[in-house]
Amino acid sequence: MSFQAYLDNIQKKTGKSPEDFKKLADGKGFSEKGKLKPGVKAGEIVAWLKADFELGHGHAMAIYALLSGKKE
Repeated sequence: MSFQAYLDNIQKKTGKSPEDFKKLADGKGFSEKGKLKPGVKAGEIVAWLKADFELGHGHAMAIYALLSGKKE
C-alpha cells in the first residue's frame, strides 16, 4: 500500500485529513506547526492514535511519518 493510500484510508475511517492530524498533534503537545518536537517517540504517537482514533499500528505509523517529516 502506498503512503498516500494509508492517508486516504485514515481519512475515510476518521474523517480527519493529514492537516487535521498535524493540528491535533500540536494541540496535544507532540508537535509544533505540524512537525514533531524533539524527543517525541513513535510509541507515544501510536498509543495516542490507537486510543483516540482506533487506528492500527501501520496507519498510526503513517501519521508518525507525516509528523516527523519523513513523508509529505
